[in-house]
Amino acid sequence: MEPRESWAALAAGGVAGVCVDLILFPLDTVKTRLQSPQGFRKAGGFRGIYAGVPSTAIGSFPNAAAFFITYENVKSMLHHGSASSLAPATHMVAASLAEVIPFSLVQFPLWESLKDLWSWKQGHVVDSWQSAVCGAFAGGFAAAVTTPLDVAKTRIMLAKAGSSNASGNVLAALGSIWRTQGLSGLFAGVVPRMAGISLGGFIFLGTYEKTRQLLL
Repeated sequence: MEPRESWAALAAGGVAGVCVDLILFPLDTVKTRLQSPQGFRKAGGFRGIYAGVPSTAIGSFPNAAAFFITYENVKSMLHHGSASSLAPATHMVAASLAEVIPFSLVQFPLWESLKDLWSWKQGHVVDSWQSAVCGAFAGGFAAAVTTPLDVAKTRIMLAKAGSSNASGNVLAALGSIWRTQGLSGLFAGVVPRMAGISLGGFIFLGTYEKTRQLLL
């Protein structure tokens, strides 16, 4: 990548991160409370859903900027000399090096594949709004399939000291949820999670693409 492309990815990623956090922070709070073992109302309901927004927005700029400059640089390096059939693997590697979470490993290869398919269908590279639509679909799908892991993470974070979940064992947490609440417990909060992340994918990736295009 040229220096100006790296700077564009850095700035666009930061702007996209701030935008999506300012808009979607309340939805994430509601989703976390829905997944709480004590229930939505006892966990706080709709009270104070904007608490902590400023600090989150401030922290999101460097985090998103670092993610995208890493993602774009790794993707650029791996694309040189690699076959087009290896593109999904390239995107998975780039996403994993930028942020090691299962969600990114699902979302970004799917996002890139949907953009490539749409570009091929219409005969030219997708516009920023089309990239945003692809981001919404990719985000919603990734949100759905990774919901059990998100529920387990929430239970571990909210676990009382000395409880079985307090050990931080994700597999044990998943097993406990399955035994006590079944499939519905594993996918608790899946609808607001999918809605929030689909909207987040639309805003985050659409804003990133548009800002990057403007800077370049």
